[in-house]
Amino acid sequence: MRVAMAQTDYSAVRDLRLFAEMSDAAFADLVRAAYVQTFPPQIQLIAEGDPSDFLHVVLDGAVELFSEWNRRETVMATVRPTSTFILAASIRDAPYLMSARTMEKSRVVLLPSQDVRAAFVADSAFARAIVSELAQCYRSVVKNTKDLKLRTSLERLANYLLRQQRARDGSATFDLPTDKRRLASRLGMTPENLSRAFKSLQPYGVDVSGGTITINDQRDLEGFAKPDALIDDYTT
Repeated sequence: MRVAMAQTDYSAVRDLRLFAEMSDAAFADLVRAAYVQTFPPQIQLIAEGDPSDFLHVVLDGAVELFSEWNRRETVMATVRPTSTFILAASIRDAPYLMSARTMEKSRVVLLPSQDVRAAFVADSAFARAIVSELAQCYRSVVKNTKDLKLRTSLERLANYLLRQQRARDGSATFDLPTDKRRLASRLGMTPENLSRAFKSLQPYGVDVSGGTITINDQRDLEGFAKPDALIDDYTT
């Protein structure tokens, strides 16, 4: 069901770095035609190749970006609150290059792309924020490409686990943020190869129990994985 944006939703969107420096007038124009919609799990929100009618903002839940070709599917990214997708298509008025579906019950703000483009022209602070956001996205794509092309599947998994550990303040035990089927797709592996890769990391101190990971030998795992900030640090 489509509903108008509540004040709390308005504030959540406004606080995003992308919109934070806009003038009040420009932001009011941007969200005038926006609305909030709640979706159940496993609902496709957009399809690759479709016109980019909206910029989406995830307020609650989780959205999976994926792509398909020749009866194959791969997970591209997971979007969690509070984040936007897909900005580049909205700005360029170009077709979506990825599809999106909800992973769980989700609330999403839909901002008409034509209003996003108008705000880009009218508000210099918003334009600068868009350039910064797209530059960061480009750098993330480069890092992901390096990860895929320069590392073996076992090295990709090892570094993924180290990144997840750092995101949880270095805890030796943590839960995977997604199921193993999606993780395999994200890392460019089959579920069977992922299972074998987890077993291959046991000599480096990695224990797996369902979706829970325990790193028993930090130095040994890092010695194998050789983490590199120019690949693994997505904040730079």
